[in-house]
Amino acid sequence: MSNLNKGVAVITGASAGIGKVYADRFAQRGYDLLLVARRKDRLDTLAKEFTQKYGVKVDTLVADLTKHQDLQKVGSALSSNERVSVLVNNAGTAVVGSSAEIPIDKIEFQLDLNARSVTYLSQAILPGFIKRNSGTLINIGSVLSFFAYPFSTSYSASKAHVLLYTIGLRDELANTGIRVQAVLPSNTYSEIWEVSGMGIENLDPETVMSTDDLVDAAFAGLDQGETVTLPSLEDASLWETFDAVRIKMFHATQTKKPASRYGLTK
Repeated sequence: MSNLNKGVAVITGASAGIGKVYADRFAQRGYDLLLVARRKDRLDTLAKEFTQKYGVKVDTLVADLTKHQDLQKVGSALSSNERVSVLVNNAGTAVVGSSAEIPIDKIEFQLDLNARSVTYLSQAILPGFIKRNSGTLINIGSVLSFFAYPFSTSYSASKAHVLLYTIGLRDELANTGIRVQAVLPSNTYSEIWEVSGMGIENLDPETVMSTDDLVDAAFAGLDQGETVTLPSLEDASLWETFDAVRIKMFHATQTKKPASRYGLTK
């Protein structure tokens, strides 16, 4: 039987890794599910598993979110269903290497999935959330949203979009009943390492968090009212300091005068 009070949680990239665990946790909390991914066989298996395990209703939608037609299809499913109460923008990919050597089509694919789809689907669901004055939007970013390795330039840039977009939405929706969260994982066990070509075996195991721990920490952060959740960051004051300096620096730029260090002061 479906849970009419909880509504429907929509998870993109739901067929494996972080998305699969999110689907499990929302079903465990009594939400019906709409699972979005490219691999129909995996979606069908998960739908059967969660229905049997938790007694929730599970629908699936096969879509490649880098294709505009599929993105429109998912967006329409979100905007037309008033029971959708949660959207987890989890689908993503990683392209790493020297920027001058990465084919532009791979960069475009990454931007489409990591940044464009997050924005498109968020914009699709927000009018309904605002109308109902309720809803939860979770965007999966990365600690590379605010840091770039020499080999992660375009990936970091795509995830930086996710972070600032989510922070902006937080401020837009501050006086509403809508919750917004950016989750910034560090190294996590998922298929993205194989997709990127790096291979998870090349990482120090002591730095790699399990997907279960990551999602459970993210849920705890959501329950505690965090807008930005860094599951592996022990000292939360580091983010608070970083965020405060970011805001202070912005306000310090609001003058028409060039800085004195440039020697242009008349």
